[in-house]
Order: sequence, then C-alpha cells, then structure tokens
Amino acid sequence: MNKIRTAVIGVGHLGRHHARWYKSIKDSELVGVYDSDPEKCRQVAGDLGIIAFAAPTDLLGKVDAVSVVVPTGQHFEVAGIFLRERIHCLVEKPITATVKQAEELITIATGNRAILTVGHIERFNPAIQALKKYQISPRFIEAHRLAVFDPRGTDVAVVLDLMIHDIDLALHLVKSSVKRIEASAIAVISDTADIANARLTFENGAVANLTASRISLHAMRKLRIFQKSGYFSLDLAERQADIYQLADKVGGDDGGMRFPLGKSGRDIVYHKAGNKDDDMLCQELTAFVKAIKENSLPEVTGAEALEALRVAVEIEKVGLTGAIV
Repeated sequence: MNKIRTAVIGVGHLGRHHARWYKSIKDSELVGVYDSDPEKCRQVAGDLGIIAFAAPTDLLGKVDAVSVVVPTGQHFEVAGIFLRERIHCLVEKPITATVKQAEELITIATGNRAILTVGHIERFNPAIQALKKYQISPRFIEAHRLAVFDPRGTDVAVVLDLMIHDIDLALHLVKSSVKRIEASAIAVISDTADIANARLTFENGAVANLTASRISLHAMRKLRIFQKSGYFSLDLAERQADIYQLADKVGGDDGGMRFPLGKSGRDIVYHKAGNKDDDMLCQELTAFVKAIKENSLPEVTGAEALEALRVAVEIEKVGLTGAIV
C-alpha cells in the first residue's frame, strides 16, 4: 500500500500538533486540514504547505484517514461522516458525548470496515509502554491526575476531561469488568465537576482508586500499581517508571539494582524504565497509520474507549448523587 492520505478535522491547540506529526510520519501523506475558524485553518495549512478545506465533506474521496480533534459534542457527527465512507478515524478522547453515540459509532465503523481508534494517549506513554515486558496483574492501582485550571476542556466534567485517561489505563491493566463504583465529585469553578475521586472494584477483586482535579496549584500525573510480584511507580508526566520486583519472581537481577527487603530474607530488584524523549502523540499517530497499512486492530479499540466512557459516565453520576453502583 502507498502512503496513507491523512487529514485533521479541527486544528486548535491539539489538532495542529496532529497535523504537524502527520506531515512528518513516513507512511503518512498529509493532504489538508479543516477547522470551523477559516482564518485558523488557512494559517495552519499555509504553515504546512497543504490544503485548507472549506468543509469536512470536501475531504471525502481525497483521504484515507482523519484525526477528529473537535469538541466532544461534535465527535459523533463528524466521525460519522468519514466512517460511513470507509475512511478510518482517530477520534480524540472521550470517544463521544454519550454511551449510546459511542455504540452507534462503533456499529458504523464495523459495518463499513473502517478502523476506529480513540486518543487515549497515555497508552503510548513510555512509562506505560515499559510495562509490556513485565507480567502485570494488579491487585490495587492508585492514580492522581492533577492539573492547573484551564477553561479549555471545561465543556465536560473533570471525569471525562482528565480522569478518563486513568480509567482507560486501569481497565487496560486489570483486564476485568468493573463490579462496583463509589465516587465523589464537586463543581468548584466551572458548571461541571472540577474535582473527583472514584474507587473501582473489579470482578477479579482488584481495586483502583482514582483522583482527578483541574483546579490544583501544581500538575501531577502519577500511577502506582501493586501486585503480588512487585510494585510499579509511574510518573506519567516525566514518562518514567520505577519498577520493584521480588528477586525470585524475575529470574535474576536482569541488570537491575538488587537490595534486601528489610529483615524478610528476600531481595528486591529495581529498574528504571521509560524515555522522556519519546513523543506520545507521534507514537499514537504512527500506530494508527500502521494499523491501517496492516489492516490490524489499533492500540485502542472503539470497544475499549466505549467501556472507558461507560465507566466515566457512571462515576460522574455516582459522584454527583452519592449513590453506589
């Protein structure tokens, strides 16, 4: 297959980075961009030497794949335009505004044999990618995702804006259905919840405690995983993972630092993994293009994004009402 003809719908703060990377990815040929702001669209197109399209439908027949980087409320309508024409879509998270829309969008993609993936970009964090070489069986996960207030993104609650990243990671790592949700959410500055905490209990007995805030003084993105064979402490902002495993569980020190675990008579092996220089968006878009060329499942499937949305919606509901589901 020749290069994948790509385009970006919505070239605001994030969309323009999608366009920039599509321009440089080896197997991508960036055709053009569209934005509801014509001046912004022309500026980005001019900077990249591509076409500024006047309407999303003008790209039909000219592209093989698009990134949909518009407000969440428009995801279903815009992505639907392309999926119905068998044009592959990467939709920014969350997949859609409602669970029903997500289910329908997946049906459209499946019926038209188009790849639908969603921008749960933390899957491409080098700290998360580093876990692939280990056997991960979490019994407890703790996540803190704190951000300084920015009006951009407050069209949805903090659960859909920030926490959904950690919901997706928890589902991805635990690989079990959520059995019980306890949550609390508070609106402080915006009209939707700005702070939220959720405790997820999974069918296999694992537990995830997730906290998200968009009114913090200092940013933080940390994830800790506890399991029988060891402990993983991930600084997602720094893209680094500190990995501690019982020595007899790793088959030797594997080049890591080895030290005694108190007076237990056991040893711990420590590794540091990750790479701050890896660009997560570049990795995400490269994987999307690769899935198209190989006709393979994307790193984040529509079904996985749907489940993350389903859990996020339940957390928001529980958090505001105080009920437990």
